[in-house]
Amino acid sequence: MAEAGHSCLFYGVPEPKANPVPLPMTVIDAFTATPFAGNPAAVCLLDVERDKPWMQLVAREMNHAETAFLLVRPDHVALRWFTPAVEVDLCGHATLASAHLLWETGRIPAGATIRFRTRSGVLTAEQDGDWIRLDFPALIATWADIPPGLSDALGAKPVSAATSRFDLLVELEHERVVRELKPDLQMLARLPFRGVIVTAQAANDEHYDFVSRFFAPQVGVPEDPVTGSAHCVLAPFWGERLGQTSMIGYQASPRGGTVKVDVAGDRVKLGGQAVTVLRAELLAAG
Repeated sequence: MAEAGHSCLFYGVPEPKANPVPLPMTVIDAFTATPFAGNPAAVCLLDVERDKPWMQLVAREMNHAETAFLLVRPDHVALRWFTPAVEVDLCGHATLASAHLLWETGRIPAGATIRFRTRSGVLTAEQDGDWIRLDFPALIATWADIPPGLSDALGAKPVSAATSRFDLLVELEHERVVRELKPDLQMLARLPFRGVIVTAQAANDEHYDFVSRFFAPQVGVPEDPVTGSAHCVLAPFWGERLGQTSMIGYQASPRGGTVKVDVAGDRVKLGGQAVTVLRAELLAAG
């Protein structure tokens, strides 16, 4: 038996390491007011800057379409987004979830505008009653030839195709086709785009102007439930088609979610709701 005051190292047993300070980890369903709908995002509140490999490991462990990492500064909030496979340049639902968390926890005062510094520049979030409004860049899609094999990959015949900064936008003939689509994800993953947005005008629906779905197997997201960045493409696309600047989109994934969009020049206002479904602590924070 060791004498009092003697180190355990004398016996070849390492001294226990001090536990790192746990980091708050929250799961929030975005673009919905109903738990277990919309698009879930994990949001991690950092205490100090962390390196990219560590953040990528955490995102892989969380295994949501996106994990957001926040570091609150005096005049802004640093924000980065990771899928389970890669860091991405723009993500709407994880930004919405991040704003919801900052106001809900009081880290940003209620009513105050949040300025996020991101890989896509400064993005702002504002409260609008029960809704959150995000100010994002408009992503204009340019008409393109329909890629060879796209019909086979989608299992449906495209009406038209266009390309944006990140994605391929594919218009289908009817809302029903969008909703019933069962694409070949391996074939879609071979296309040279972050993801594929499929869309159609809403069919006799007084609640929505257009519907969409989003598939991004190339970045580890087979189907994203509700995609804010895709609506940065959809808003100007349907705005021109419908002659409107304010519209409501419905992303018809199995979880489903609603996005209000307002086109203002080279910006798009994305409106959505969010609900917290889980609070935990990340212990492996070293």
